[in-house]
Amino acid sequence: MDAIEKGFDALVTKVQEYEKKKEQLKGAVVQKEALLLARMGEETAPVISGIGLVMLERGKTDNCGELYDTQFYKEKMIVLGKTDPAEYRPDDISKKVTDQFCVLSEEGKFYELMYSSDGFIVDSFRNPIDPREALEIYGYEIMFMLYRAMRDYLAEEKELVEALQKTIDFLHPEEMEK
Repeated sequence: MDAIEKGFDALVTKVQEYEKKKEQLKGAVVQKEALLLARMGEETAPVISGIGLVMLERGKTDNCGELYDTQFYKEKMIVLGKTDPAEYRPDDISKKVTDQFCVLSEEGKFYELMYSSDGFIVDSFRNPIDPREALEIYGYEIMFMLYRAMRDYLAEEKELVEALQKTIDFLHPEEMEK
């Protein structure tokens, strides 16, 4: 029986060692993914002013649920993902989060945009997060959405260039003959 127990203990020790190594390796992989997401964000930043949205910072809600007296963030952002909202906002724990999004700003920075509403005032908190946190909270969907935003932007740019070329060709048919 001693040999079986010793063998089993050795197996358990090896499993624990591999579990520890697996966690270390997973951490290294996540770091690489975070670096990739950070680079993607930096490279996308210059086009966000053209493809991004102006996001609501604060507004009031009338009796019909329509917003008025609105204020928007100065820089545009693209929405990359949504998650179940946190219980409260980091800037004010008395404010319950109703909607929470991962966004990328024109500066190439990632934020959580957290919206709260008391029935009359809708306001938001733009919480900066690093790419690693963004991946942990929002998953790989944000990386896919960033890739897709750039792919769609490329398709639109290609269409525009082709349309401009057709216009020039129409306006100057003599250039087409050369």
